[in-house]
Amino acid sequence: MPFAHITGWGMYVPEPILTNDDLSKMVDTNDEWIRERTGIRERHIAGEDDFPSTLGIEAALKALDVANLAPTELDLIICATSSPEYVFPATACLIQDGIGATKAGAFDLQAACTGFIFAVNMAAQAIRSGSIKNALVVGTETLSRIVNWKDRNTCILFGDGAGAFVLQASDLPGGVISAVMHSDGSGADSLSVPAGGTRMPASEATIQMDGKEVFRFATRVMGRAVIEALESAKMKIEDVQCIVPHQANYRIIETAARYLKLPLDKFVINVDRYGNTSTASIPIATVEGLEKGRIKPGDKVVFVGFGGGLTWGAMVVEWTGPIPTQKHYIHSQQYRLFARLRSFLRRIWRHVEGFFSRREL
Repeated sequence: MPFAHITGWGMYVPEPILTNDDLSKMVDTNDEWIRERTGIRERHIAGEDDFPSTLGIEAALKALDVANLAPTELDLIICATSSPEYVFPATACLIQDGIGATKAGAFDLQAACTGFIFAVNMAAQAIRSGSIKNALVVGTETLSRIVNWKDRNTCILFGDGAGAFVLQASDLPGGVISAVMHSDGSGADSLSVPAGGTRMPASEATIQMDGKEVFRFATRVMGRAVIEALESAKMKIEDVQCIVPHQANYRIIETAARYLKLPLDKFVINVDRYGNTSTASIPIATVEGLEKGRIKPGDKVVFVGFGGGLTWGAMVVEWTGPIPTQKHYIHSQQYRLFARLRSFLRRIWRHVEGFFSRREL
């Protein structure tokens, strides 16, 4: 049975930054109030031309560059997002077209902020089953588009961005070791975007949250999920070098650290600069952890998150990095041009094909 290794990683955030002082001019709040309750100082906000697919494409191409893998070698793309561009088509399909992954199946996975862990687990399971060799998992959000900017309890929390992992099959031990996934739909109304489906028109879509209930829920499940995932991997907390939690609230991470009896420096934390980027928060934090030397080959790393649904989960990974290879694929920027040309030509071909099909009828 092959092992599923994380061999590539990338992140991308839009340039505009919204600070707490900026928010204080929009709603009744201030920098001290926000930092004291959440740990957030600023967040990145999508520009006019930024969308989940465009952010996801940037993160995906960076991850493929690290893995030294061509988009045409991907078998599967899973996009975890809480702010998809459309009900359908899937944002994953837009990313597939945008990077030129001509052989990959693509679909979206919706499990709110826990979605990235769920998606990585699905990709790893597909690799371990032998049905695929290479997968791309993207977490991408433009939550600023569905935030009520008059509600100070929610608008202070969320930011935009994307992160991506490449997973590949290998006979070498390591990679994704274990994962646990949980849901409790009885808490669905604690954190939701009730509009945009078939119950309520999309024009009324904004994030609704019972902050106190979500805080209580998160502090209950974060530490327990870590222990459960470690038990599944037959490991102990002492075996772990680093924990990458969902970046929702600094106080929630502090509570998880106390539950696990771990110092905070075991956790990768960047919520102060990005806010809650939902499905993108774990891969963004992982990329920064790698850049700062917090995560090294051979380390045992735990991802843990929670979100609307309610959902929560954790994953244990033995970090190995890119698989050594002699091949070198062309740079991602060149693939971007190839992907755009291919997409344009395929659109023309569909029109031509449709014209001749009608004549035959």
